Amino acid sequence: MADLWQPAAELSAFANLDHDRADRRGYPEAVYSQGKTPAQLQAIAAAVRERDTPTLFTRASQAQANAIRAVLPDAHYDADARFLAWPAKSPPSSGGLVTVAAAGTSDLPVAREAALTASYLGRECELIVDVGVAGLHRILGHLELLRRSRVIVVVAGMDGALASVVAGLVSAPVVAVPTSIGYGAAFGGVAPLLGMLTACAPGVAVVNIDNGYGAGHLAAQIAAP
Repeated sequence: MADLWQPAAELSAFANLDHDRADRRGYPEAVYSQGKTPAQLQAIAAAVRERDTPTLFTRASQAQANAIRAVLPDAHYDADARFLAWPAKSPPSSGGLVTVAAAGTSDLPVAREAALTASYLGRECELIVDVGVAGLHRILGHLELLRRSRVIVVVAGMDGALASVVAGLVSAPVVAVPTSIGYGAAFGGVAPLLGMLTACAPGVAVVNIDNGYGAGHLAAQIAAP
């Protein structure tokens, strides 16, 4: 396996890393780990280390994270979010506040992925949890925080109603993330996805099901200085 730990030029059989992404777009490369073998991830990690390229690894299982950290031992890994960042220290915060609201505890892994992404892209981020519409007093208890946020990420499964509720309370844009949490008629996240797409409150943008990374990235861009 050690012979696969080579620079990006040696990865052409399975990867073509975007080392210039931060210069071109202002945000670092992100590697979607799901479906990649430990050997592939170690080769990618070695190329990242050689070029000293700040990189995020998303959807990384514990075994995949172990493989990556064999090459990048100082990387930070969050097992709940399946999110790994190198370097481990997030950059200094700038721009506006990003607040991530998780409707339920079951939505927390996706919410944490969104929050960590925004933080590692240089934004101050607050995470509030278990504030779904079954008890409206819970989200209303965070109204001051919501109203001083530059952008709010709402993560919800079931009917996805929290996004509309939050958007109706604040002037900030809302990035809505449907999750695959819910009973059978939720269709693995399709029901909250459609609910968020047809939200009555204006100012709601919707990302794909369980796409915490995409939501966190969009929020970081909206909240940029």
